[in-house]
Amino acid sequence: MSRRHRAEKREVLPDPKFGDTVLTKFMNNLMYDGKKSNAETIVYGALDIVEEKTRRDPIEVFREALDNIKPAVEVRSRRVGGATYQVPVDVRPERREALAIRWLIKAARARSENTMIDRLSGELVDAINNRGSAVKKREDTHKMADANKAFSHFRW
Repeated sequence: MSRRHRAEKREVLPDPKFGDTVLTKFMNNLMYDGKKSNAETIVYGALDIVEEKTRRDPIEVFREALDNIKPAVEVRSRRVGGATYQVPVDVRPERREALAIRWLIKAARARSENTMIDRLSGELVDAINNRGSAVKKREDTHKMADANKAFSHFRW
């Protein structure tokens, strides 16, 4: 990480089908080896399945699922006088979105369905209903922050 100045944020172009920048970030995170067309196929296929299952607008469903996964607080390690404390801190909005995307993809990849399209659509539907691995990850993060509330005065 550069000590001179912060890296400037790159703007991503909206995706071709829905015109959504968050969906583009999601695709970029899902992508392996620069194969963007494969990532697009997976995401659009999963959104089509989600639309069939829920009978709702797929982008609206995607946004709601991400909102259910986004963490409000997380713990950060802080060394104070030879001891390391897990200090709860609020999460910046950009980081909340990035964590939600990362957790959703990781949870989808860990599922046991046959194709990635089925895994992703299943995880999205689970996230809407406030269940699934990604939502559990958020709950665990919140529990850890709540358990370490006593160290919140070490916040920096």
